[in-house]
Amino acid sequence: MRLVKNRLLLQLFRSTVDLLPIMVVIAVFQLAIIRQPLANTGQLLAGMACVVVGLTFFIEGLELSLFPIGEAMAGALARKGSLFWLLVFAFLLGFAATVAEPALLAICNEAANIASEGKLIAATGSAKQSYVQGLRFTVATASGAALLLGVLRILKGWPLHRLIIGGYTLIIVITPFAPPGIVGIAYDSGSIATSTITIPLVTALGVGLSTAIKGRNPVTDGFGMIALASLNSMIFVMAYGMLQ
Repeated sequence: MRLVKNRLLLQLFRSTVDLLPIMVVIAVFQLAIIRQPLANTGQLLAGMACVVVGLTFFIEGLELSLFPIGEAMAGALARKGSLFWLLVFAFLLGFAATVAEPALLAICNEAANIASEGKLIAATGSAKQSYVQGLRFTVATASGAALLLGVLRILKGWPLHRLIIGGYTLIIVITPFAPPGIVGIAYDSGSIATSTITIPLVTALGVGLSTAIKGRNPVTDGFGMIALASLNSMIFVMAYGMLQ
Protein backbone atom coordinates (compact mmCIF):
# COMPACT_ATOMS: atom_id res chain seq x y z
CA MET A 1 0.00 0.00 0.00
CA ARG A 2 2.83 2.35 0.87
CA LEU A 3 4.51 1.54 -2.45
CA VAL A 4 1.36 2.47 -4.37
CA LYS A 5 1.03 5.67 -2.37
CA ASN A 6 4.64 6.65 -3.10
CA ARG A 7 4.16 5.91 -6.83
CA LEU A 8 1.05 8.10 -6.96
CA LEU A 9 2.75 10.93 -5.08
CA LEU A 10 5.75 10.78 -7.40
CA GLN A 11 3.50 10.75 -10.47
CA LEU A 12 1.46 13.62 -9.02
CA PHE A 13 4.65 15.66 -8.66
CA ARG A 14 5.72 14.83 -12.23
CA SER A 15 2.30 15.78 -13.60
CA THR A 16 2.42 19.09 -11.75
CA VAL A 17 5.87 19.83 -13.15
CA ASP A 18 4.71 18.92 -16.68
CA LEU A 19 1.70 21.25 -16.48
CA LEU A 20 3.53 24.07 -14.71
CA PRO A 21 4.77 25.74 -17.96
CA ILE A 22 1.18 25.97 -19.22
CA MET A 23 0.08 27.61 -15.98
CA VAL A 24 3.00 30.06 -16.10
CA VAL A 25 2.32 31.05 -19.73
CA ILE A 26 -1.37 31.69 -19.03
CA ALA A 27 -0.61 33.71 -15.90
CA VAL A 28 2.14 35.79 -17.56
CA PHE A 29 0.06 36.69 -20.62
CA GLN A 30 -3.05 37.38 -18.56
CA LEU A 31 -1.31 39.62 -16.03
CA ALA A 32 1.59 41.12 -18.03
CA ILE A 33 0.27 41.34 -21.60
CA ILE A 34 -3.51 41.53 -21.31
CA ARG A 35 -3.15 43.16 -17.87
CA GLN A 36 -6.38 41.92 -16.46
CA PRO A 37 -6.96 39.76 -13.39
CA LEU A 38 -7.89 36.16 -13.95
CA ALA A 39 -11.63 35.64 -14.06
CA ASN A 40 -13.08 32.97 -11.77
CA THR A 41 -9.73 32.29 -10.14
CA GLY A 42 -11.15 29.66 -7.80
CA GLN A 43 -12.81 27.78 -10.65
CA LEU A 44 -9.61 27.97 -12.72
CA LEU A 45 -7.47 26.60 -9.89
CA ALA A 46 -9.95 23.83 -9.18
CA GLY A 47 -9.97 22.91 -12.87
CA MET A 48 -6.19 22.79 -13.05
CA ALA A 49 -6.13 20.61 -9.92
CA CYS A 50 -8.56 18.21 -11.60
CA VAL A 51 -6.33 18.12 -14.69
CA VAL A 52 -3.25 17.33 -12.59
CA VAL A 53 -5.02 14.56 -10.67
CA GLY A 54 -6.62 13.16 -13.83
CA LEU A 55 -3.30 13.14 -15.69
CA THR A 56 -1.66 11.42 -12.73
CA PHE A 57 -4.16 8.56 -12.66
CA PHE A 58 -4.21 8.32 -16.46
CA ILE A 59 -0.43 7.91 -16.77
CA GLU A 60 -0.33 5.52 -13.83
CA GLY A 61 -3.09 3.47 -15.43
CA LEU A 62 -1.15 3.30 -18.69
CA GLU A 63 1.98 2.04 -16.95
CA LEU A 64 0.12 -0.49 -14.77
CA SER A 65 -2.40 -1.79 -17.29
CA LEU A 66 -2.55 -0.73 -20.93
CA PHE A 67 1.15 -0.97 -21.78
CA PRO A 68 1.67 -4.43 -20.18
CA ILE A 69 -1.58 -5.82 -21.63
CA GLY A 70 -0.80 -4.63 -25.16
CA GLU A 71 2.75 -5.93 -25.09
CA ALA A 72 1.77 -9.25 -23.49
CA MET A 73 -1.06 -9.99 -25.93
CA ALA A 74 1.02 -9.05 -28.96
CA GLY A 75 3.85 -11.25 -27.77
CA ALA A 76 1.54 -14.18 -26.98
CA LEU A 77 -0.15 -14.04 -30.38
CA ALA A 78 3.22 -13.80 -32.13
CA ARG A 79 4.58 -16.82 -30.25
CA LYS A 80 1.40 -18.77 -31.01
CA GLY A 81 2.17 -18.29 -34.69
CA SER A 82 -1.38 -17.46 -35.79
CA LEU A 83 -1.15 -14.70 -38.40
CA PHE A 84 -4.93 -14.56 -38.81
CA TRP A 85 -5.68 -13.90 -35.14
CA LEU A 86 -2.78 -11.48 -34.85
CA LEU A 87 -4.17 -9.40 -37.71
CA VAL A 88 -7.70 -9.60 -36.32
CA PHE A 89 -6.43 -8.45 -32.92
CA ALA A 90 -4.51 -5.55 -34.46
CA PHE A 91 -7.52 -4.35 -36.47
CA LEU A 92 -9.98 -4.63 -33.61
CA LEU A 93 -7.58 -2.96 -31.18
CA GLY A 94 -7.11 0.02 -33.50
CA PHE A 95 -10.83 0.25 -34.23
CA ALA A 96 -11.97 0.01 -30.61
CA ALA A 97 -9.33 2.40 -29.26
CA THR A 98 -10.18 5.04 -31.86
CA VAL A 99 -13.94 4.75 -31.35
CA ALA A 100 -13.33 5.42 -27.65
CA GLU A 101 -11.37 8.63 -28.31
CA PRO A 102 -13.21 11.58 -26.68
CA ALA A 103 -11.50 14.03 -29.04
CA LEU A 104 -12.80 12.15 -32.08
CA LEU A 105 -16.39 12.29 -30.86
CA ALA A 106 -16.03 16.01 -30.10
CA ILE A 107 -14.76 16.95 -33.55
CA CYS A 108 -17.33 14.71 -35.26
CA ASN A 109 -20.13 16.50 -33.42
CA GLU A 110 -18.66 19.87 -34.35
CA ALA A 111 -18.26 18.80 -37.98
CA ALA A 112 -21.90 17.68 -38.07
CA ASN A 113 -23.07 21.05 -36.73
CA ILE A 114 -20.99 22.96 -39.28
CA ALA A 115 -22.14 20.70 -42.11
CA SER A 116 -25.74 21.33 -41.07
CA GLU A 117 -25.25 25.09 -40.98
CA GLY A 118 -23.59 24.96 -44.41
CA LYS A 119 -26.56 23.04 -45.86
CA LEU A 120 -24.35 20.03 -46.58
CA ILE A 121 -26.65 17.81 -44.55
CA ALA A 122 -30.19 18.21 -43.29
CA ALA A 123 -30.62 20.25 -40.11
CA THR A 124 -32.17 17.36 -38.20
CA GLY A 125 -30.98 15.36 -35.25
CA SER A 126 -31.05 12.09 -37.16
CA ALA A 127 -29.04 13.53 -40.06
CA LYS A 128 -26.42 14.93 -37.69
CA GLN A 129 -26.22 11.66 -35.77
CA SER A 130 -25.81 9.69 -38.99
CA TYR A 131 -23.03 12.05 -40.12
CA VAL A 132 -21.27 11.76 -36.75
CA GLN A 133 -21.44 7.98 -36.70
CA GLY A 134 -20.33 7.68 -40.32
CA LEU A 135 -17.32 9.92 -39.74
CA ARG A 136 -16.48 8.30 -36.43
CA PHE A 137 -16.55 4.73 -37.75
CA THR A 138 -14.64 5.76 -40.87
CA VAL A 139 -11.75 7.07 -38.77
CA ALA A 140 -11.90 4.00 -36.52
CA THR A 141 -11.80 1.68 -39.55
CA ALA A 142 -8.83 3.63 -40.89
CA SER A 143 -6.96 3.18 -37.62
CA GLY A 144 -7.74 -0.53 -37.54
CA ALA A 145 -6.52 -0.95 -41.10
CA ALA A 146 -3.37 1.02 -40.26
CA LEU A 147 -2.55 -1.26 -37.34
CA LEU A 148 -3.14 -4.30 -39.53
CA LEU A 149 -0.72 -2.83 -42.08
CA GLY A 150 1.74 -1.99 -39.32
CA VAL A 151 1.71 -5.56 -38.05
CA LEU A 152 2.38 -6.85 -41.57
CA ARG A 153 5.24 -4.36 -41.87
CA ILE A 154 6.84 -5.70 -38.70
CA LEU A 155 6.37 -9.31 -39.76
CA LYS A 156 7.64 -8.80 -43.31
CA GLY A 157 10.31 -6.23 -42.50
CA TRP A 158 8.96 -3.64 -44.94
CA PRO A 159 10.74 -0.25 -44.84
CA LEU A 160 8.56 2.28 -43.00
CA HIS A 161 9.58 5.24 -45.16
CA ARG A 162 8.17 3.62 -48.31
CA LEU A 163 4.75 3.21 -46.72
CA ILE A 164 4.81 6.79 -45.43
CA ILE A 165 5.87 8.25 -48.77
CA GLY A 166 3.26 6.18 -50.61
CA GLY A 167 0.54 7.19 -48.18
CA TYR A 168 1.20 10.91 -48.36
CA THR A 169 1.54 10.72 -52.13
CA LEU A 170 -1.95 9.23 -52.25
CA ILE A 171 -3.21 11.99 -49.95
CA ILE A 172 -1.81 14.66 -52.28
CA VAL A 173 -3.38 12.96 -55.30
CA ILE A 174 -6.91 12.61 -53.89
CA THR A 175 -7.09 15.95 -52.04
CA PRO A 176 -8.12 17.98 -55.15
CA PHE A 177 -10.95 15.53 -55.82
CA ALA A 178 -12.33 15.50 -52.29
CA PRO A 179 -15.17 17.89 -51.31
CA PRO A 180 -13.64 21.10 -49.91
CA GLY A 181 -15.76 20.77 -46.78
CA ILE A 182 -14.21 17.42 -45.86
CA VAL A 183 -10.54 18.14 -46.56
CA GLY A 184 -9.87 20.09 -43.37
CA ILE A 185 -11.73 17.52 -41.28
CA ALA A 186 -9.74 14.73 -42.96
CA TYR A 187 -6.41 16.39 -42.23
CA ASP A 188 -7.37 17.05 -38.60
CA SER A 189 -8.64 13.51 -38.14
CA GLY A 190 -5.09 12.26 -38.62
CA SER A 191 -4.00 13.74 -35.31
CA ILE A 192 -7.29 13.05 -33.56
CA ALA A 193 -7.13 9.36 -34.47
CA THR A 194 -3.83 9.12 -32.61
CA SER A 195 -4.73 10.68 -29.29
CA THR A 196 -4.70 9.82 -25.58
CA ILE A 197 -6.20 6.33 -25.74
CA THR A 198 -4.90 5.13 -29.10
CA ILE A 199 -1.23 6.08 -28.80
CA PRO A 200 -0.38 3.97 -25.70
CA LEU A 201 -2.13 0.88 -27.05
CA VAL A 202 -0.63 1.20 -30.52
CA THR A 203 2.85 1.74 -29.13
CA ALA A 204 2.50 -1.24 -26.79
CA LEU A 205 1.35 -3.44 -29.67
CA GLY A 206 4.26 -2.45 -31.91
CA VAL A 207 6.93 -2.76 -29.22
CA GLY A 208 5.54 -6.03 -27.88
CA LEU A 209 5.31 -7.60 -31.32
CA SER A 210 8.76 -6.53 -32.45
CA THR A 211 10.21 -7.80 -29.16
CA ALA A 212 8.61 -11.22 -29.54
CA ILE A 213 9.66 -11.76 -33.17
CA LYS A 214 13.21 -12.94 -33.73
CA GLY A 215 15.26 -10.59 -35.87
CA ARG A 216 13.15 -7.50 -35.16
CA ASN A 217 14.37 -4.49 -33.20
CA PRO A 218 11.82 -2.74 -30.95
CA VAL A 219 13.49 0.62 -31.58
CA THR A 220 13.51 0.47 -35.38
CA ASP A 221 10.54 -1.84 -35.97
CA GLY A 222 8.28 -1.25 -32.97
CA PHE A 223 7.41 2.35 -33.77
CA GLY A 224 5.77 3.89 -36.81
CA MET A 225 2.22 2.57 -36.44
CA ILE A 226 1.00 5.92 -35.15
CA ALA A 227 2.18 7.62 -38.33
CA LEU A 228 0.39 4.98 -40.42
CA ALA A 229 -2.83 5.50 -38.44
CA SER A 230 -2.58 9.26 -38.92
CA LEU A 231 -2.17 9.24 -42.71
CA ASN A 232 -4.63 6.37 -43.14
CA SER A 233 -7.32 8.42 -41.40
CA MET A 234 -6.81 11.29 -43.85
CA ILE A 235 -7.23 8.94 -46.82
CA PHE A 236 -10.32 7.22 -45.45
CA VAL A 237 -12.11 10.43 -44.42
CA MET A 238 -11.55 12.06 -47.82
CA ALA A 239 -12.79 8.88 -49.51
CA TYR A 240 -15.82 8.96 -47.20
CA GLY A 241 -16.54 12.54 -48.27
CA MET A 242 -16.22 11.65 -51.94
CA LEU A 243 -18.72 8.80 -51.55
CA GLN A 244 -21.35 10.92 -49.81
